[in-house]
Amino acid sequence: MNQQERMQVLGYIEKYSAEFSKLTADVMNRVLTNTMASDGSEPPTGLVMPEQGRVRINPEQFLNQQMQFMQQQQQLWQSASQAFLGGNVETLIEPEKGDKRFADPDWDGNPVFNYIKQAYLLNAQYMNQLVDSMEFDDPKLAEQVRFYTRQYVSSVAPTNFLLTNPEVCKEILQTEGENLARGMDNFMRDLEQSPTEALKITQVKSDAFVLGKDLANTEGGVVFKNELIELIQYKPTTEQVHSVPLLILPPFINKYYILDLGEKKSLVKWLVGQGFTVFMASWVNPNKQHATFGFDEYVELGAIAALDAVCEITGAEKVNVAGYCVGGTLLGITQSVLKARGDNRINTCTFLTTLFDFSEPGEVGNYLSEDSFAVIEKTVKTKGYFDGRVLALSFSLLRENNLFWSFFIDNYLKGKDPMPFDILYWNSDSTNVPAAVYIYYLRNMYLDNQLKHAGALTICDTPVDLAQVGVPSYCLAAQADHIVLWQAAYKSAQILAKNEAAQVRFVLTESGHVAGVVNPADRGKYPHWVNDTLAADAESWMAEAKQQEGSWWSDWRDWLAARAGEQCTAPAVGSKKHPVVGDAPGSYVKVRLDHQAL
Repeated sequence: MNQQERMQVLGYIEKYSAEFSKLTADVMNRVLTNTMASDGSEPPTGLVMPEQGRVRINPEQFLNQQMQFMQQQQQLWQSASQAFLGGNVETLIEPEKGDKRFADPDWDGNPVFNYIKQAYLLNAQYMNQLVDSMEFDDPKLAEQVRFYTRQYVSSVAPTNFLLTNPEVCKEILQTEGENLARGMDNFMRDLEQSPTEALKITQVKSDAFVLGKDLANTEGGVVFKNELIELIQYKPTTEQVHSVPLLILPPFINKYYILDLGEKKSLVKWLVGQGFTVFMASWVNPNKQHATFGFDEYVELGAIAALDAVCEITGAEKVNVAGYCVGGTLLGITQSVLKARGDNRINTCTFLTTLFDFSEPGEVGNYLSEDSFAVIEKTVKTKGYFDGRVLALSFSLLRENNLFWSFFIDNYLKGKDPMPFDILYWNSDSTNVPAAVYIYYLRNMYLDNQLKHAGALTICDTPVDLAQVGVPSYCLAAQADHIVLWQAAYKSAQILAKNEAAQVRFVLTESGHVAGVVNPADRGKYPHWVNDTLAADAESWMAEAKQQEGSWWSDWRDWLAARAGEQCTAPAVGSKKHPVVGDAPGSYVKVRLDHQAL
């Protein structure tokens, strides 16, 4: 980019900057005014920093790192000076493998952008090395400092700014600044649809897919509904089915249709085609009216109410139940409660990426400390729920460059509209979490790790003991899962295995929390590992595990079919007591937060 082009870019930026600032201030003022008027809360004043703790720094190591950094910067400047005079560009540092931020040729070929890139990478390397050299008394504090340092380093990348991103500069020249106008429109739209606590960047437009048509389109009917769930029964596609039905409890912090992502990716449709009678709980998208709903309600009005309806509709005395993520945690608690009551209707349990032992909470744990919990608790109690859009942002920032900053650049700096992508559509279709269950979940599980201890928690007037689950259990973990670490999921499976009746089968799939689970059998994109012996620890299990090509779906089908009874005539959808009250996917799943100023 020559001098004339740089002046043109600056001119276009100046043209739109004043209008942009005015619009931003206006929207922020309206959002803050509306929020404070509606719930009486005060807007957040800043980030809650990690808890204080003792930190030791090795002076010699610190000085060595500083000297190395200064030498590298001097060498970079000398190299850049030669490049500005027509010499070759010397590479002192390269982006990490898989870092797509610096893919544009100008990052290497243009001396100015090359200098900016390498200066940033050297600074980022120095900051990370400095943090790594610190010795913390509290390991959790160390992880938090690393996490927040990474967030800061990612936020100040030159790719995130107009004048230091060559792709954006080219876009400004090619569109004569129109991309800035479009970017402003995109930003204002997102700002108006965001809660005060966070900016919700559009990952996929809300009209890119239609539930019931493009996604969540497996044929079925709503056969039960209360204030917490809609129960969907799917229409059989085979003449004969297994006599033991399957009930699925998805996470109540997300919407269920991640398991019904259209025909080619739908686990639900595939299970129905394999001869299973499938029921799905669809959780309400709660508001302040649900503020007092805690685990008691999620067990009684959610899991057990669904179980009652499944048994009545099918006439089955036994039901296989699967839970995904926190839905699996809920399933374990529910089975513990039922066992204590002498209720043996649950035949088997399947736990997909589920935690019972929260000693290794993954990167999610970096958000939590006693200080941050106090702020969260106050905010959530005031509103009556935890805003699902804030939760979605929290998860996106676990992969900040892919799920946040890339959209920031494309939507706002380049002024582009995001491409339709089913998983990202689901990811951005947020759901709130009631205050009572969210606060209880964070305090007793993530912070205090009480669930793994027999009798430490009382839910539905019953001491919870997961070792008493006592039915055959299939446990799936994902190797690259950053929300539920697979080693932590293994520890959780070991709690169930304390009871020999659990007959735990642990399976590890490649990929992450979502892609590892949604891995269609006919594609078999990711392999999985099996080991019939539950070893003393995760590493020992993996050392003896055998890799199997293809999706874990087929392994689960075989395991489930062996415990799903004899073949029988496929039942009708619904019953006299529980008639169909609406077509799948129901109404609860269609409630969106996009246009609610909460």
